[in-house]
Amino acid sequence: MLVRIDPSSPLPLFEQVAAAVRRALADGDLALGEQLPPARELAASLEINIHTVLRAYALLRDEGLIDLRRRRGAVVIAGAADRARLSALVGDLITEAKRLGLDADELTRTIKERYS
Repeated sequence: MLVRIDPSSPLPLFEQVAAAVRRALADGDLALGEQLPPARELAASLEINIHTVLRAYALLRDEGLIDLRRRRGAVVIAGAADRARLSALVGDLITEAKRLGLDADELTRTIKERYS
């Protein structure tokens, strides 16, 4: 799995790390049960703080994409690829809504109308 960050991006570094993992899941580069790089190693390779990687991993855990266990590390869990794909689609939807000038309430209302 290749993780790249752009220090000049307005997106926080932990969000960039999480996005790279989501992308790898959606593209099928990560599979169920596969282990992510240890936070310390990934932080060193990206030359960022370990807490930044840990924050990204915690975000991915909260999204239901990975499981974090002491001594076992970060592991991809069942359904992660589907959830990552959905997350990517939602990100695209939000970007398009902002481009069209819709605020969060309008977007939420539109989604609720279509979801029913």
